[in-house]
Amino acid sequence: MSLLFALAAPVLKALPPETAHRATITALKLGLGPAAAGPDDPILAVSLWGRRFANPIGLAAGFDKDAEVVDPMLRLGFGFVEVGSITPRAQPGNPRPRAFRLPDQQALINRYGFNNRGHAAAVARLEARRVNGAAVPGLLGVNVGRNKDSRDPEADYAAGIRAFARLADYLVVNISSPNTPGLRAMQSREPLQRLLAAATAARDDGTARPPVLVKIAPDLTPEDLEDVAEVALAAGIDGLIVSNTTIARPAGLPPDLAGEPGGLSGKPLMQPSTAVLRRMAKLVAGRLPLVGVGGVASGADAYAKIRAGASLVQLYTALAYRGPGLVGEIKRDLAGRLRADGFRSVAEAVGADLR
Repeated sequence: MSLLFALAAPVLKALPPETAHRATITALKLGLGPAAAGPDDPILAVSLWGRRFANPIGLAAGFDKDAEVVDPMLRLGFGFVEVGSITPRAQPGNPRPRAFRLPDQQALINRYGFNNRGHAAAVARLEARRVNGAAVPGLLGVNVGRNKDSRDPEADYAAGIRAFARLADYLVVNISSPNTPGLRAMQSREPLQRLLAAATAARDDGTARPPVLVKIAPDLTPEDLEDVAEVALAAGIDGLIVSNTTIARPAGLPPDLAGEPGGLSGKPLMQPSTAVLRRMAKLVAGRLPLVGVGGVASGADAYAKIRAGASLVQLYTALAYRGPGLVGEIKRDLAGRLRADGFRSVAEAVGADLR
């Protein structure tokens, strides 16, 4: 893995970020991606929502927007892969350029705007994956969004839940991207109540009833977080993903990029997103599973998310800087940290810093 990335990295870094990303997807589709060696350490297994995750490290939404490379990413060693965000109708997203590297900060700014080919294309691809019998072991999450010009956002999310319910191990309602106008306003109490009523009704309509999670922003106030926790618990959803990218711009970012609109991800997001995770863990008090995402780039980062209340952890941006070998590094380090602290499983460590 390390050799392959070392050879490809200079070429990819010379390309614009979005071009490099597309080249990576193409290479993975051609079978040029590496594969993890051996099974996961048993201490990393997680049981959640009636499903077994071989390890708690997942690929966050945004990398594979159209469900093109689920199996190549699972081969890297992820315990689960989340695709999307996928909207009912195809849309091009925001004008380019819309992605910017901040290498000194190990960060990215993006304003893609839910660019994707729509439900029908992704459904066909995921159906074909099942039919051909070549699916790699591991779990699949599908992250659904609304079209930018939608007049009925709740219907968009309900349509996504219905479209992917039989194909996904879990579904995610994404209302926290900063790149679709008005989207984050749906995290407010009354819009969120309406949305989650529609989402749970759509989930309960069919015979397949996968868990439904909501992905929230790291920029919510304490009062907002209290509202989200209360509404989520009352609505009967199955979990929260904490958190999406941030619109904040911490000190030290390059001045020419700090003013770019969009969401900031990567290392600068680790501390603030973990603080929000910790607060949400206290609010839900074990009644709702949490997925921690934002700034994860090491086993120590993943362990910090778990100790702050996350049952599962996701990453994305760090892969662009560290390469595919990072997944195995994180898993080995996390297993070592769990044993060093006397834990027999990930579940035993969840929320350890809150006790």
